[in-house]
Amino acid sequence: MRVRIYQPARNTMQSGKGRTKQWVVQFVAPVKREPDPLMGWTSSNDTRQQVTLKFDTKEEAIAYAQREGYAYTVEEPAPKRLEIKPYADNFRYDRVGRWTH
Repeated sequence: MRVRIYQPARNTMQSGKGRTKQWVVQFVAPVKREPDPLMGWTSSNDTRQQVTLKFDTKEEAIAYAQREGYAYTVEEPAPKRLEIKPYADNFRYDRVGRWTH
């Protein structure tokens, strides 16, 4: 069984960083999901796809995967880019683009 270890990205709709500190262990489906012939919903016989485990550190998540004998892949988070702009740039005379107000 394969697992994926990653740190979730923050929600793009909000500026907060809640639920992004922990590391998540997620099981990777060995077989593809297929539509149910009666209802048309996608389904699978593997219930481990519904399970996500959360750990405080990456080392704890890796230790869990090794202890249980899972093959794992660690996905490092992308480096955070901080674009610092002064508020006054919104009102510059040489601003490119239309004023929207």
